[in-house]
Amino acid sequence: MQLRHDPVYPTRRSPVLAENVVATSQPLATQAGLSILAQGGNAVDAAIATAATLTIVEPTGNGLGSDAFCILWDGQELHGLNASGCAPAAWSPERFPDGMPQLGWDAVTVPGAVSAWVELSERFGKLDLATVLAPAIKYAEDGFIVSPVIGALWQRGAERLGSQPGFAETFMPGGRAPKAGERFRNPGAARTLRAIAETKGRAFYEGEIAEEIVGFAKAHGGAMTLEDLAAHKPEWCGTISQSFDDVELHEIPPNGQGIAALMALGILQHSPIRDYGPDDLEAVHLQIEAIKLAYSDLHAFVADRRFMTDVTEESLLDAEYLKSRAALLDLSQAQDFGPGAPKRGGTVLMSVADASGMMVSFIQSNYAGFGSGVVVPGTGVSMQNRGFGFNTEIGHPNCVAGGKRPFHTIIPGFAMKNGAPLMAFGMMGGPIQAQGHLQLLLRTQLWDQDPQTAADAPRWRMIEGLEVACEPTMPEAVLDGLRALGHQIQIEAPDNAFGFGGAQLIERLPDGSYAGGSDPRKDGYAAGY
Repeated sequence: MQLRHDPVYPTRRSPVLAENVVATSQPLATQAGLSILAQGGNAVDAAIATAATLTIVEPTGNGLGSDAFCILWDGQELHGLNASGCAPAAWSPERFPDGMPQLGWDAVTVPGAVSAWVELSERFGKLDLATVLAPAIKYAEDGFIVSPVIGALWQRGAERLGSQPGFAETFMPGGRAPKAGERFRNPGAARTLRAIAETKGRAFYEGEIAEEIVGFAKAHGGAMTLEDLAAHKPEWCGTISQSFDDVELHEIPPNGQGIAALMALGILQHSPIRDYGPDDLEAVHLQIEAIKLAYSDLHAFVADRRFMTDVTEESLLDAEYLKSRAALLDLSQAQDFGPGAPKRGGTVLMSVADASGMMVSFIQSNYAGFGSGVVVPGTGVSMQNRGFGFNTEIGHPNCVAGGKRPFHTIIPGFAMKNGAPLMAFGMMGGPIQAQGHLQLLLRTQLWDQDPQTAADAPRWRMIEGLEVACEPTMPEAVLDGLRALGHQIQIEAPDNAFGFGGAQLIERLPDGSYAGGSDPRKDGYAAGY
């Protein structure tokens, strides 16, 4: 098969074509994954190695205290894993009279990424955890050279979080953030990673690391207990999906925002978007309007699926409901939609694929950069701030409660075609993720762009109401056209992959090889052999 590569956008890269491919946001992490494949590991082993390495070399986006999700094709079947953690048992709306905080221990839910690594390794891995975590341990102990994009984000994070408990001790050696080109070591993280490997994660949730996490929480007014950590278990949750012609987009079920990408895709199924090209005004307008419809419902109804008893995911994906929402699309004007009336019923991203046919889309994140800013001394464990995803609105399905998962922004994506795996992909970057999944899927599958071209293309991001952020590389004629339709356009320069995301894509070709693409907005790359 001849892969179509039409580099119509400014780009540093061509798609990577190989039988084994790893695509990540940091070069050392990509190399870690390749090294594990070369040692006889499979795509799951390589995904764990890259995930662990990213906690060290890209601490600005994830860490040992992250949450994680995964969609993987094991060669025969598709699986979905939800390793997001729950709120401490002591949490309730009364604890947060001023709303959910974004920083400090009261933003921290139980971290789940380590449990994802262990669960994936035990069920699908070929190599032992010590071998798979070895690259991350080496970079933590011996140090690594900070890369440019991460160096800029590190400086920004230090200015904001330097006073948070434990942050400066770990991430500001000599009283400042390391700069690009400087070596950074994290010996506490090396110690924690070794403990994770030796105990298959038990030290993190029940043993010495757990005790240090809880002790530090107690010292700073946090509510997390040993019981909260020990109770955590990742969930094999399967996937939910939506078809667009002969392609199916698969996402993790709620508590994540992936369902919004499915809803928008289902709405566009009943639109004239096929009549237009990828950068036509009408195509961009229709996608923005579909995402607005989906997000209106997302924020009104989506939460931990155990608490979506009134409006369920099935209700939101009902074909007739999505068709009725599509009828609201108007090619002549932008609109500010409210939530619909569905039937009542009940942040780093990596992609890996190997020559055996196994494909993995894995994402883990601290949420807002370094997360809560809390770092447990001597462990290298930086804690996420996923508690900020809750609200305190009594009666809302996403209202904070002990033992409940918060609404999540991080989502892995996976595409299937005619029952076969097609693409492991995703996009880090908070609020753009579901919007980015829609843009990437349509560019690669409707408009036949290769993974690298799709990653290079200019992006838009719906903010709220009629407000839409666009990259300055979007054609001026399209920007003018959007304004004429009533969209309130804000031009934003790429901000090192938060506002407009950092995409990683691996597409399976008919002969069983792969094409990989990696976002130029980040430091990383796709590589293979």
